[in-house]
Amino acid sequence: MIVAQLTSEQAEQLKGVEFRQDSFFNPIQDINDIWIISLEEVEQCDIQWVKELPRIEYLPKETTNLF
Repeated sequence: MIVAQLTSEQAEQLKGVEFRQDSFFNPIQDINDIWIISLEEVEQCDIQWVKELPRIEYLPKETTNLF
């Protein structure tokens, strides 16, 4: 899956910001601790610098099942 890459400063700037009614940016980190947001967030917002973010392949963090 392709996502948009953020710096840690950009991630902090976007956390919790509404990009459309009742939808908020939710930056997360991938397996390499790179901050990312979904292309849905990018496409539905009106912030030009967000639309210009570099695209990368999303590499999810491995999860361990506790049960």
